[in-house]
Parts: sequence; C-alpha cells; structure tokens
Amino acid sequence: WPRWFHKLSVVVLFAIELVSPVLVFAPPPFSYVAGAAFVLLMLLIMITGNYCFFNLLAIALSVLLFDDAVWLTLFGRFLTGVRFPATGPLSRGWPVWTIVPVALVVALLSGQVICRLLRSSARWPKPLERLIGWLEPFRLVNGYGLFSVMTTGRREIIVEGSNDGFDWRVYEFKWKPGDVNRRPRFVAPHQPRLDWQMWFAALSHYQSTLWFRSFLMRLLQGSPEVLALLEKNPFSDKPPRLIRAVFYDYRFTDFAGRQSTGAWWRRERRGSYSPVLSLRDGVGADGRSSGE
Repeated sequence: WPRWFHKLSVVVLFAIELVSPVLVFAPPPFSYVAGAAFVLLMLLIMITGNYCFFNLLAIALSVLLFDDAVWLTLFGRFLTGVRFPATGPLSRGWPVWTIVPVALVVALLSGQVICRLLRSSARWPKPLERLIGWLEPFRLVNGYGLFSVMTTGRREIIVEGSNDGFDWRVYEFKWKPGDVNRRPRFVAPHQPRLDWQMWFAALSHYQSTLWFRSFLMRLLQGSPEVLALLEKNPFSDKPPRLIRAVFYDYRFTDFAGRQSTGAWWRRERRGSYSPVLSLRDGVGADGRSSGE
C-alpha cells in the first residue's frame, strides 16, 4: 500500500482510540458514534489481521452503547409480532453516600494501575498501600495490557529435527509463519494455542520457557497428540534422534518480490533459540543441560 494510506490509517486509528472513549460517556447520538467507530475499527482489524476472538469481544461490548430505540429503528419491521413491555418510571439511582466512597476507591486503584503502566516509582502512603494490597485480589480495576507494547519485527522459532546432526528437517506448524512460500492464513476467531504460544516464546528466552522444552521432548518421543498439532511431521516413520530450535527474522516481501519469487516472506537466520537436544535424560547433544 502507498505511504499516504498508512499515514491516513494511523490518523484514523488515533482519532477512534482517543476521541471515541470520551464519547462513550456522552448522551446519544454521540455515544452511538463511539459505538459505531469501535465496531468499524474492530471489523477493519479482523479483515487485516488475526487477533482470534478479541475483536468479537470488543464488538459485543460496543453494541451495548446502542439503546433499544436504535435496534427498533433498524430491525423493527422484522419484529412486528413482538410486544415490548411498557417502560416504567426511572429509578432515582444509588444514594450519594454510597457512590462517593466507591468512586474514591476506584480512583485510588486506577491511579495505582496507571502508575504501574507508566513504570512510575511513586511511593504511596503506607495506609493506602495496605488498602490497595487488601483490595487487589478482588481485581476491581485492571490495566489494559493486551499488546500495549508492539514489536517492530517478527522473530520466529523454527523447529528442526535430525538423525545425524547434519541433515536437518523442518517441522511445519499449521498457522504461524514457516515456509516462506506459504500464504499467511486467516485463523480468527479460532485461537490456535500452540502457534499463539510460539509467538510469545520468541519474545522470551529458552531458559524461561519451560513448556517449550517439554514440547521438544514430546517431538523426540513421537507423541501422536503433539504431532497432531502440527501441519507437517518430517519424520513420519520414526522420531529423530536430535532436535533444535532456530531463530529467524521474518519480513513480508514486496509486490515485485512476490511476483518474481512466489515467496510471501523473506527471512534471515539470527542464531539458535535452544541447544541441540536428545532424549538422553533431556540433556543437550552438545553435552550441556537443556536449561543452560
């Protein structure tokens, strides 16, 4: 896409994410505008990316910004035989003496969460720290941490097996990038747990990703349940003697490169993610412990 389109997309994104949340608290029709903007943004993300069911959850929340009058206007002709109960008198709401303490507690907890998100080292008075510590297990206020920090590159883990330490064959996953000639697949709203966790594993160290070591051991054992999670098992007759994980940087090819090579990705090897492993008590084939 041309550069101006990307810049326009960023402007629209920030306009929706910074202005629409304020309109949520405004009366109709401004709250309707906020709801429509959120739904539009989620639909655009669903068309261009794979965020599993998260966009559907956001749309479900955004729908609540439209009251019954909107739905009757849109779908009233399909509900001609439906009788709606008459609207009763509006409640006067909660008394002020109950709202103010709750609002103060929420404001206090929100301030603490905001300081944590901003990595502020501000110290709270001891009584407030004790109160926050007592209320925190109830999860009354939570920070929004989903992709709050976006990466600028795509580092992928490629799992390879071998019987001699020279000829390495690749295990292909069903969804995540691997073969550079394979077109990226749409997976939403499904969330493939293994492929999803592989992305997080690439953002951390092998030593701290305990489940990944177990995953490699199951491949060495030829576990049918684990192999069923993969697209391609290069050792269909017998599990390999050795296994390793390698780091690659992946980037999309441009249109010209796609037309000339047929590849969707270009990649560059960045080194090893794990040591070479064997089934010998989970010890690396190079003599080091798999946790080293």
